[in-house]
Amino acid sequence: MTEEFHPLTLLHISDLHFGPPFVPRVGEALLRIAPQLHLDAIIASGDFTQRATEDQFRQAREFLDQLPPLPRIFVPGNHDVPLYRVVERLTDPHRNYRKWISQELNTVLKLPGAVIVGLDSTAPRSAITNGRIHAKQLDFCSRAFADAPPEYVRIVVAHHHFAPAPDYLHDQTMPKAKRAVARFIELGVEMILGGHLHRAYIGNSLDFFPGNHRDRGIIIVQSGTTTSRRGRGREREKNSFNVIQISHRMIRVTHYMYFDEDDGFAPLSRHIFPRPGFRFVDEEHVPSRVAV
Repeated sequence: MTEEFHPLTLLHISDLHFGPPFVPRVGEALLRIAPQLHLDAIIASGDFTQRATEDQFRQAREFLDQLPPLPRIFVPGNHDVPLYRVVERLTDPHRNYRKWISQELNTVLKLPGAVIVGLDSTAPRSAITNGRIHAKQLDFCSRAFADAPPEYVRIVVAHHHFAPAPDYLHDQTMPKAKRAVARFIELGVEMILGGHLHRAYIGNSLDFFPGNHRDRGIIIVQSGTTTSRRGRGREREKNSFNVIQISHRMIRVTHYMYFDEDDGFAPLSRHIFPRPGFRFVDEEHVPSRVAV
């Protein structure tokens, strides 16, 4: 990796849930703080709506258009396909998502210093809640990362979680999640971003899956629900998002939470990870090059 690596700051939001669960004052707080974060791109990991109606998608689009005009990557969530409109779910489940949010379900965003792959983990015809990642999507990732310079950070975004949150709720992960994680490790993926859990979790794939390379875990970054009343676990009725800062040596993830008393978001915790080939050498978390 070189000193010329272009630092990046990414906003990671999720689970907006436009419709009855959406909290307008929290949405307004997000719109106020976003321009202050000096962002390079915006990532939204699904569940833009509560019931995938056209009106809810229209509201979501109007909201997203008020965020800073930056490169962005979106993926659908299980609430972005119709649940009770069965014929639509079976025949054209992403119609409203494609019209209002993005034509592409699996997509790639290339930035100076990063390649970000968004995967559609929804499975509207077979697994409404838990989602799926198919082998052909892993091949899509392989092609997307094929030409990325070695110093570029490789990120995967999907709505459903590949790793369980380490708490009492015991959520099930996607079927064959470990197969996907093993492939991501082989592809040099450094970070997976997701939502769905409605609470934040920031850790490492080695916490739940040893894989074939004990020295090559993937940073797991889950966002809570950014603007809805549907928080769960320790984030019950709370709202959160993440800001991810990437340099050529390290990745910093700052977890923001909304505080009623301040009517705004503020940092709650920070998590620092050395990038491959680097390590921490002192109490100030200044990394040094590892001989490889």
